Amino acid sequence: MTAGHGGSPIQLLSPDGVRHPHERYDRFLADVDGRLDGVDRDALLVSLYEDMVVARRIDAEGTALQRQGELGLWPPFVGQEAAQIGSAHAIGHDDFIFPSYREIGVAYARGAELPDLVRQWRGNAHSGWDPFSLNMAPSQVVIGAQTLHAVGYAMGVLFDGAETAVITYFGDGATSQGDVNESMVFAASFQAPVVFFCQNNQWAISEPVGIQAHVPIARRAPGFGISSVRVDGNDVLACLAATREALERARSGNGPSYIEAVTYRMGPHTTADDPTRYRDANELEDWKEKDPIARFEAYLGSIGTLDDALRARVAEKADSVAAALREATIHMPDPEPESLFEHVYAGPQSVLERQRDHFERYRAGIEAGMGAGSLTSSEGGR
Repeated sequence: MTAGHGGSPIQLLSPDGVRHPHERYDRFLADVDGRLDGVDRDALLVSLYEDMVVARRIDAEGTALQRQGELGLWPPFVGQEAAQIGSAHAIGHDDFIFPSYREIGVAYARGAELPDLVRQWRGNAHSGWDPFSLNMAPSQVVIGAQTLHAVGYAMGVLFDGAETAVITYFGDGATSQGDVNESMVFAASFQAPVVFFCQNNQWAISEPVGIQAHVPIARRAPGFGISSVRVDGNDVLACLAATREALERARSGNGPSYIEAVTYRMGPHTTADDPTRYRDANELEDWKEKDPIARFEAYLGSIGTLDDALRARVAEKADSVAAALREATIHMPDPEPESLFEHVYAGPQSVLERQRDHFERYRAGIEAGMGAGSLTSSEGGR
């Protein structure tokens, strides 16, 4: 049995911020532990801390923008910053990411422009960012579908002989989807260089994880022949180390890995959800004591890295990012109507081109003051 695969999650930082040594994972944290010459340990730790704080501020701003009618929907990820930022910092530049819809923190850490974080949720585009500029696929709203795409991409990497790894994110609810299980069959069969990263945030909308998973989710992967590990998803160092190990495994030709990061969704499933209807308030209070940012702050304070000046600087950065995000959202130009026909197919398609032609003539008629009635009945019926 893989360590941490079915019992208590592997934890390198306790909830009170105490760093515990670990025989297996310490070698993956030599840089942030200050054991590598020529590496600025404090800079690496501050980068993790800043990204976590800024990500939480982005989430709060996204929620506020939706409540104010500036976004159609928003998927909060507050409470999951350690899982997202810790894993994101492990991913190499040439690695490719296939996210679900909640990995906004990952996208920020990956370098996505601020308008691109909200473009899809404002309804201005089908995808927020250019997938090939970030090596990160568009957000996937269809539950679990991205795991198939990830394994397909990873099989292509394998056939090309490249030294690239692939990582795909999904939630505990997605583990019951056929897509996720089918993707694991192919990943194991072809020994694809892919990492399955499950953010077990305890709730699949209004269904608690215990209903669909009577044993730890990480135990499912070995049944497919995939090595798995269960880590504390509120421990940023554990998430960083486990993801580094899994990606190293993928790049070295040792096949797929599965990480279950045990965390908690502090907010609603999306802004269309009301968790107070199904979730005990006491449960939320219990998890607040395991807050990933507070835990990391306690650790940074204990080693002398965090002081009032740094805390203020990071808070100022977070406020600045939030203000820029709000400005970009409110003043985001509407897309041109013709853009509806772009990126539907990889190349020209006769039916789509005919529809585009009809639309352009219809729009020209409206602009000329002729109205929709200028179209003939045969044209309008196509």
